[in-house]
Amino acid sequence: MALVPQRDDCNDIGHIVRKNMPSLALFRKIYIDLHEHPELGTNESRTSSIASTHLEELGFDVHRNVGGHGAVGVLENGDGKTILLRADMDALPIKEETGLPYASKARGKDLDGEDTPVMHACGHDMHTTCLMAVASLLHNAKADWTGTLICLFQPDEEHGAGAQAMVDDGLYDIIPTPDLILGQHVDYRRSGNIAICPGTFMAAADSFDITIIGRGSHSSQPQLSIDPIVIAAYVLVRIQSIVSRFVAPFDTAVVSCGSIHGGSAENIIPDQVKLKLNVRTYKDSVRTRVLHSLENIIRTECEASDATQKPIIQPTTRFPLTENDPEIAEAIGVAFREFFGAERTEVMEKLPGSEDFSNLARQKNIPYAFWFWGGTDPKKWDTAKENDQLELIPRPHSSKFAPVIETTMITGVQGLALATLRFLH
Repeated sequence: MALVPQRDDCNDIGHIVRKNMPSLALFRKIYIDLHEHPELGTNESRTSSIASTHLEELGFDVHRNVGGHGAVGVLENGDGKTILLRADMDALPIKEETGLPYASKARGKDLDGEDTPVMHACGHDMHTTCLMAVASLLHNAKADWTGTLICLFQPDEEHGAGAQAMVDDGLYDIIPTPDLILGQHVDYRRSGNIAICPGTFMAAADSFDITIIGRGSHSSQPQLSIDPIVIAAYVLVRIQSIVSRFVAPFDTAVVSCGSIHGGSAENIIPDQVKLKLNVRTYKDSVRTRVLHSLENIIRTECEASDATQKPIIQPTTRFPLTENDPEIAEAIGVAFREFFGAERTEVMEKLPGSEDFSNLARQKNIPYAFWFWGGTDPKKWDTAKENDQLELIPRPHSSKFAPVIETTMITGVQGLALATLRFLH
């Protein structure tokens, strides 16, 4: 059963938000600082310390270094519901090309130990800053609500690992189990707009490194080889039949190969070929069927070609399905429409992108809601729309993704505060 909203008067909620909005001058400085100093997943010590110190100064009971550099603060304010708000902190191995005066020049080490430029190309600096500001807002508004507020700053979202790492590290042994978990993500849409999707929202994603092992030879003597390139070619063709032959027409799945490497010269048949595969699904049952079919095809194609060894199938990242509680998402949507207006509030379609946010909820079956809000300068958005060029607007994971600060931050802070107060007395 969905959590029942504790406040039906959205105008009253809006009044509380407006009355207690903190000055955003401080948070603008924090955002620029975080943007200039991005940290890759598992390396977010500086960002985590900034967020933790802010919560401590507000009087939260703060736990640091949970599941890596995760930080979580608890503010008890009488009897009532317990609401957890989440922001992710990690950046991406991308060279920034925004041209901003505060563009990142940082470098870091990826999971393979390779030196790489680092950029907040997915807006996690905005997520972190907005949650810090919401903590201030709701602290200012303590006289207007009762319950327990939890602010969680999560590491390593981009690898799909941080939320589960915090849970596995005993998160719910050190904080109260929440009645509801809320989160949000900035994206390419018009700054000032906000969008939520009831029900199934974001796809599950599974990625794999595949090594197909054959036997090399000179290309003039192919009969002496077991050609892994040919095996890989059959695998790639066969896996494209998974969606058409193993997934019902009214279900959805995507199976993609994003990388294939093998060999070094045109006259040498190599010993092995490496593939990188990605699967997206919207149902657990479909996910199970597709992953089974994928592994079966890889193994049987290798067996049919007398491969010298079984293929190596190594899972890399795994993101869960994101399924918003429909009643909670609808209640939040009502609050958004009342506050921002119908013209700025969108009902989203489900997305093929993925998030590890719901791993915070799955172990204890906690209801949750997750939504998106816009970061593109309104003038740039309106011009692109007028010229039918919205596809040219930089999106998350682009080296040119750069949310406009003021309107994006205001909407992110107000939206998260509105949703929270909808469920607190």
